[in-house]
Amino acid sequence: QVQLVESGGGLVQPGGSLRLSCAASGSIFSITTMGWYRQAPGKQREQVARITSSGSRNYADSVKGRFTISRDNAKNTVYLQMNSLKPEDTAVYYCNRHPTFYGDYWGQGTQVTVSS
Repeated sequence: QVQLVESGGGLVQPGGSLRLSCAASGSIFSITTMGWYRQAPGKQREQVARITSSGSRNYADSVKGRFTISRDNAKNTVYLQMNSLKPEDTAVYYCNRHPTFYGDYWGQGTQVTVSS
């Protein structure tokens, strides 16, 4: 079974930055499109960014120009650099493949809180 371990979250002031990491197990990581997702209290989980095996990226409009997704296939790791953070970015952040399917395994996520 795939394992996903997210890390790097924390409390940051508005305008600050954080870099999230996601370590994934599995031999097919390098050929899998990976995404970062987030879920704020009382809201549905949403995808904020994704990256294909060849490095093509897509971003949600709400984070475009502020977040950057990257990956290191040698380390089975995907990253999310978050700059110019806003209070509305507060959420638990998860990584997973794209697209996801019902019954997919999800890691524990990492909490990002943007507050002064």
